[in-house]
Amino acid sequence: MNKQDKVHYVIETLESLYPKTPIPLDHKDPYTLLIAVLLSAQCTDERVNKITPKLFKIADTAEKMIKISISDIEDIIRPCGLSPMKSKGIYRLSKMIIEKHNGKVPNNFKDLEEFPAVGHKTASVVMSQAFGVPAFPVDTHIHRLMYRWGLTNGKNVETTEKDAKRLFPIILWNKLHLQIIYYGREFSPARGWNIDGDIITKKIGRKSILKKI
Repeated sequence: MNKQDKVHYVIETLESLYPKTPIPLDHKDPYTLLIAVLLSAQCTDERVNKITPKLFKIADTAEKMIKISISDIEDIIRPCGLSPMKSKGIYRLSKMIIEKHNGKVPNNFKDLEEFPAVGHKTASVVMSQAFGVPAFPVDTHIHRLMYRWGLTNGKNVETTEKDAKRLFPIILWNKLHLQIIYYGREFSPARGWNIDGDIITKKIGRKSILKKI
């Protein structure tokens, strides 16, 4: 199976398994999505979804967020981990949204990536899911699966993103990255991985990986 055949197989299989791809993080607009994605760093979506209702009940806009203290934010989001850094980031980016962007989350990578605690992956999620701009956010699931499928060399997430964008049609990016995440969680986790249940990797994965199983 050549690389293009692998790509077609991945697309067809994921579409059959996940025809609908709801965003895993609960939100109601670009601002609440931005905050939820920021909180999801080194934290599960499930835990984030338990914390954000408490936070958004108090502050679901940038204007409301800067009216509470960084310590108050930190107290609420502590279960998500990295709370000192995240709380400062949430407060400061909220202030920047008000002062530099008229209270609205900007819809471009440059401005999003200028926010504290917001990297390229977070910006990519917001661009793709809040604004519908083609992007391919690479998280640990996508990075792991692209390597297992022999579609990237696994050196770093930047390379994985470039390879994903090169191999998959741009029209599919926003849905496909979610499909891969769903697949990784269900069939190809980092721990307790059983290749017999991982139908895609078993069919198209790297020979070097298969030999180790």
